[in-house]
Parts: sequence; structure tokens; C-alpha cells
Amino acid sequence: MNIYQKLVEVRKAVPYLKKEARGNQYNYTASSQVLASVREKMNEMGLLIIPKILAARVSEQTVEHKNKDGEVFKKTSTYFTELDLEMIWVNAENPEETISVPWYGQGVDIAGEKGVGKALTYAEKYLILKTFNIPTDQDDPDSFQMKHYDEPKEGQNNTPTPKVVSSKQADEAKGKMISEVAILCSELDLSPEWLEAKLQKDFGKKALAECTEVQLRRVINGLKKHKAQKAQKEG
Repeated sequence: MNIYQKLVEVRKAVPYLKKEARGNQYNYTASSQVLASVREKMNEMGLLIIPKILAARVSEQTVEHKNKDGEVFKKTSTYFTELDLEMIWVNAENPEETISVPWYGQGVDIAGEKGVGKALTYAEKYLILKTFNIPTDQDDPDSFQMKHYDEPKEGQNNTPTPKVVSSKQADEAKGKMISEVAILCSELDLSPEWLEAKLQKDFGKKALAECTEVQLRRVINGLKKHKAQKAQKEG
């Protein structure tokens, strides 16, 4: 078989994936589950995936946590790693036969040292899902508080007054919001897979960087609401 025929055989072997990994009030399809679904068939077909990093970008954002008196009691930094990749499929029986796919990966990390690993895992997971057109369970049981975003009340106009800001100011503001989402998810023990699923379900987006400021604010409000409710239950 040539490399394309082998890829088709792998595609035939994985018709569907159910979200089996369990998190805090949600299910998701884990990266390990995706890889495990095709690993045996890839071995049988003699197919390899070789990632090649073409470019990397890391942005750091620091969020100040303040008490009710406005005093800063903690600062948390998050690191957003983006990788431009070339994912290369190789036919091990004929190594000269390859398929190169331009690809992208991203990862958010609090400590900073795991960003590249998370971005590579993200890239591998979605390469497999999209190459083999693997559907995943869309009936998420995570219809939790985050879907109840703060919406304008009836008869109330919450439209903000337009502001003229520079591109740099807009990027900085958006970066701070992305960092705040990452910190809230970390505090609530919500995984990157959960966040990806929510963005896809609510906005049709795969990553925080693709969201508008309005959408990011809705995510932040939902997470803060969940955090307050969680603290109330624990208290």
C-alpha cells in the first residue's frame, strides 16, 4: 500500500470517539484516548508522525489578585505558548514516501516549563482527529454554570460605550483576559480539553486567542460565577 491507502485503513478503524475522560462536571476526549484509538492500527500499517517545530511564540501575562479593599495579595503569571509546526506522516516501509501538513499547536501553563509539551500534545490530538475525520460525542454533560453568562436583563441596555484604543492596547487587554481565564481554570481544576470544548460549543472557536474581547469577558464572568458558587458550597 502507498501512504494514502494506509491512512485510509487507519481512518476505517476509528469510526467514533466517546468523551470518556471525566473532569469537574464535564466529560471530554483526552489526548491519550485519541492517540490510543489509532496507535495499534498505525503500528500495523507502519505509519509514523514526526513533528517539526518551525517557529515558537511565548507570551507572559501577570494578573493581580486584590482583596475587597483593593490591596494586591497575590500575583499569578501565565504563559501562552504557540507553535507553528510541520507534521510529517512517514511510511516506515518506504521512508521516502511522506506527507507534510502545516499545523499549529498552543498551550497555556502557569509554571511556564510545560507550555511546549502542551502545545505539541494539542497539535497531535487535533491532527489525528482532523486527518481521520473522527467524530466525538457532542452531547456534553457540562451544561453547568458557565452557560449562564451574565446577559443584559430585560429592558436594560448594557451596550458599552465605544472606546478608541490602539492595536497595542487592544492586544495587551486581550492578553490579560486570556491570562485571567487560564488562572481561573487552574483554580477550578478545569482542563484545557474542557476549555476547548466550551469555546467550540459556545462560540465555534478552538482557542482563546480566536475569541473576541466580548466573548472572553463572558467566559470570565461564567468562571467567576462558578468560583463563587463553589466557594459558597464549600463554606
